[in-house]
Amino acid sequence: MTEALEPAAYRRSAVRRTPQTVQAAVRRLLFGLAVIECVLLCVSLVLAWKLRIQLGLWDVAVTPEHISIWLVSGIVVLWFGMLAVKGGYSARLFGSGAEEYKVVAMASVSTVSTIAITCYLFRYDFSRGFFILAFVFGTGLLIIERYAVGRFVRELRCNGRLRHRVVAVGTADAVDELVDVFERERYLGYEIVGMCVPKHAQSDVAVWRVPMLGSPDDVKVACEGNGADTVLVAGGSFSSAADLRKVGWQLERSDISLIVVPSLAEVAGPRIHLRPVAGLPLMHIEPPQADAAGRWSKRLFDLVGASLLLCFFAPVMLVIASVIKLDDGGPVLFRQARVGRNGTMFDCFKFRSMCVDAEQRLAALQHLNETDGVLFKLRADPRITRLGRFLRRFSLDELPQLINVVEGSMSLVGPRPPLQSEVDVYGLDVHRRLLVRPGMTGLWQVSGRSELSWRESVRLDLYYVDNWSMMGDLIILAKTLRAVVASRGAY
Repeated sequence: MTEALEPAAYRRSAVRRTPQTVQAAVRRLLFGLAVIECVLLCVSLVLAWKLRIQLGLWDVAVTPEHISIWLVSGIVVLWFGMLAVKGGYSARLFGSGAEEYKVVAMASVSTVSTIAITCYLFRYDFSRGFFILAFVFGTGLLIIERYAVGRFVRELRCNGRLRHRVVAVGTADAVDELVDVFERERYLGYEIVGMCVPKHAQSDVAVWRVPMLGSPDDVKVACEGNGADTVLVAGGSFSSAADLRKVGWQLERSDISLIVVPSLAEVAGPRIHLRPVAGLPLMHIEPPQADAAGRWSKRLFDLVGASLLLCFFAPVMLVIASVIKLDDGGPVLFRQARVGRNGTMFDCFKFRSMCVDAEQRLAALQHLNETDGVLFKLRADPRITRLGRFLRRFSLDELPQLINVVEGSMSLVGPRPPLQSEVDVYGLDVHRRLLVRPGMTGLWQVSGRSELSWRESVRLDLYYVDNWSMMGDLIILAKTLRAVVASRGAY
């Protein structure tokens, strides 16, 4: 076991970085974001004004009295103020993605509501055409801009810049979980540079994954010595609330942020509801959503969506089928028995992308398997035809699965459909994948497909089963298009 470093020792060995470094950079970016958004709001109002005149929407005449520079300035100030009040320029939300879009939407609705109520109360004859166009343009431009900035920030973080240096507080196991998450999701922008472990747990493990900097009593000194700007407390690290309060007192009057991670693994935000009661932050956790993923709303969405996609891709499927038949004269479709919802077997359809005797040649290739689990994956599989490589690259071989979706054995979004041989070696937890219909796409596809390890694939599928939502399905479908075009992890 690596011995705990004394404060003076790790102060000398640390890279000299102040906690203000990342926070100052974030503040500068937020200031630039605010300036850009003020310009965008002005642009959206000018566009709305010009387009309102050209389209002649409604009967209210557009005159200087109806739309003046003072009115436009007032709307910009009000809109900008709503963004600030809703937390749009908070460092905590910066680069958070969906949460930022929600803030933009709420600020826009609040602005529109305030203007509408004010005009009604003071009987101000406001151009409704200008009003609607300004709202549509302004909200759209803000969301597009936030998306672009978010992508830029993620790239910086993935490349090792704009990352918060973190001192984690907790047991070795709890810190290990955090290290795994931050290494896997580098775009979050957190880098654990050391940990403070309670004295009673400092002998529980032989090897530390990150430097051990002392006990929780040494948190502030550890942060100052290692240029950390964030303290992350793993759930269950303290025996009482008083110990956590002491950590907060150490960081008082400093620029070091304190974040507490509850002992909730793989639970999506919408399932968590915080309710303070008598000074206790009670977390209400909704039950897993596996049952909800099998209800009529998802089935109706699948049926309508798959039917429309079948109609749209019918000409493409006809061309692919003809080319496969002309290529080697073999069957067009490849049918394979897969395990569906609740262990029900079904025939999964695909366009044939391998030679006719592919199944018979599998045993001779098993020793070349490149995956670490029960799946067989071979990047340069000799059984794949030249046409098949093209079909797999853009997932065109999976189009016949739309038939499976229409008949009800599959869903548009869900876990990967497994073989019976894979299910036979599943652990007890992994069987939860079978509680919902398997999908044509899912978190596994938009997160890397064949490049994923077996453990990571299972983690994503279980996360989907437990945290299903219709909005989540829509987001996965949108990301699938990007994953298919980029042909990431497809072979």
